[in-house]
Amino acid sequence: MSKHFFDYDDGDFAYTVSDNMAIDSDGNMMMRMGDNMAMDMDSGELHVISSWDDEDEDD
Repeated sequence: MSKHFFDYDDGDFAYTVSDNMAIDSDGNMMMRMGDNMAMDMDSGELHVISSWDDEDEDD
């Protein structure tokens, strides 16, 4: 796993811990909502991110 992406709303990086969960540099958990969107699990806010591709998607 260990993929990372940039969170444009917070201005920091997040690192994947599973297919749909990540943790950012502040220790906040993020849940994947789409290729370019994640939800902060503490606040419930949606964040625009650089890219979190689903490896299981068919092209």
